[in-house]
Amino acid sequence: MFATLSDRLTSTFKHLRTRGRLSEADIDATVREIRRALLDADVAVSVVREFTGKVRERALSAEVSGALNPAQQVVKIVNDELVAILGGDARGLNLAKNPPTVIMLAGLQGAGKTTLAGKLAVHLREQGHTPLLVAADLQRPNAVTQLKVVGERAGAPVYAPHPGVAGEDEVPTGDPVAVARAGVETARSRQHDVVIIDTAGRLGIDAELMTQASEIREATQPDEVLFVIDAMIGQDAVTTARAFADGVGFTGVVLSKLDGDARGGAALSVASVTGRPILFASTGEKLTDFEPFYPDRMASRILDMGDVLTLIEQAEKAFDADEAERMANKLAGGEDFTLEDFLVQMQGMRNMGSMKKMLGMLPGMGQMREALESFDEREVDRIEAIVRSMTPAERRNPKLINGSRRARIAKGSGSTTTAVNQLLERFAGAQKMMKQMARGGGGGMPGMGALPGMGGKKSKGRMQAPPKKGKAKSGNPAKRAEQERLARLRAAGEMPAAPAPQGSAFGLGGAKKPGVPDLSPDDLKKLLGG
Repeated sequence: MFATLSDRLTSTFKHLRTRGRLSEADIDATVREIRRALLDADVAVSVVREFTGKVRERALSAEVSGALNPAQQVVKIVNDELVAILGGDARGLNLAKNPPTVIMLAGLQGAGKTTLAGKLAVHLREQGHTPLLVAADLQRPNAVTQLKVVGERAGAPVYAPHPGVAGEDEVPTGDPVAVARAGVETARSRQHDVVIIDTAGRLGIDAELMTQASEIREATQPDEVLFVIDAMIGQDAVTTARAFADGVGFTGVVLSKLDGDARGGAALSVASVTGRPILFASTGEKLTDFEPFYPDRMASRILDMGDVLTLIEQAEKAFDADEAERMANKLAGGEDFTLEDFLVQMQGMRNMGSMKKMLGMLPGMGQMREALESFDEREVDRIEAIVRSMTPAERRNPKLINGSRRARIAKGSGSTTTAVNQLLERFAGAQKMMKQMARGGGGGMPGMGALPGMGGKKSKGRMQAPPKKGKAKSGNPAKRAEQERLARLRAAGEMPAAPAPQGSAFGLGGAKKPGVPDLSPDDLKKLLGG
């Protein structure tokens, strides 16, 4: 959603980094570009004015003028102020000390409250809670039926004593306040620890909506009132949020449809305008496309610095810890990474969700947005089909796959031999990388060889030290004869090898100190009283 804003800010900072020192004119020009980017993204004017004022004040202060890299310091200031307008510190749900915790959803019609009730139920069930959905929207056609379907998909029961209305011409007859009150009592009697009340919405702000929502709040005394706002509705988001804050009052905001392609900047203004934190964000149509809102991570995404923490959290949920340990032990034991292992890893990635979303969380991916948008999610299905068309022996040992086998695999997977060849080539590269990682991080940094204690082959970089040669033989015949005699004694084990030279790191390099005798392990034991 914030692609345009991200591109504009990234371009502004790119020009800023070309300057070694920043003058007041440079900072004014940068702040002016930031102001235009935020206004074009539909951020509220009052928020933009306050934001750019703070950025300019801090950018002209001593923290930038005395910085080693003023451009990076300005980026940090912008990041800090973005976090501030997004709400500052992240906050979770306030759970009741004495269950059930009552959560009331409010917002305009079409904001996605009913679907979000199911997403919130899935999120709470993953945390060990037992939510109950209450169908208190008796005015929108088929709202009750929709909540029942969503609840079934989410694995959460739905309390719906009234069927609501089935068509536009029907007149609502039920009492949503009574339904909400009875829903809380039902949850208490059935020992559900969370109640999610889905209330009615309207196409615009009106007195009837506010009165009904206020009465439901008074009747149920919710622990959280979440204002669900469509992130795509533009500047009207701020007006609506203010009206709900004054008329009903809410404790937190949930952004829905954050995966849309609208400018969406007005949604970023809600926390600053209302003083209420954004708790969650809905990022897709699936019930699992729902995540807690972290202001610092969202600011990082907007500035194209990625969101690695969220990516790690999703990976931890999707991947099996036992399987990961088995794979680590297998690679540590020197076994090869096989196509069967590759298939398991792909299935784990599929459980994480959209590949585009995952790749988009990596730093710097904004510069590859066109390539990212053209990525075909079905490519994963094609690769899986090719691997599943192989025999178990072929998956364990791809070298068995000759020409006829490739043709059979291509036919069985509905692909071509070229696609099979490309997969095998990519897998060979992945297998080689896995071996390098198992030996110790790919053999160390280029030109430095493998790190101590990490194993691996030495690097073939240009700066690699030449192999250490043996001690040069003396030109004096007597000395040469003595050297050869000592070498024969050491080879026969009759004389201890010379210790490592002392006086430098790791015991390497440096001359032997005069007066220090050569000690064997047995001599050391005697000196230490062993």
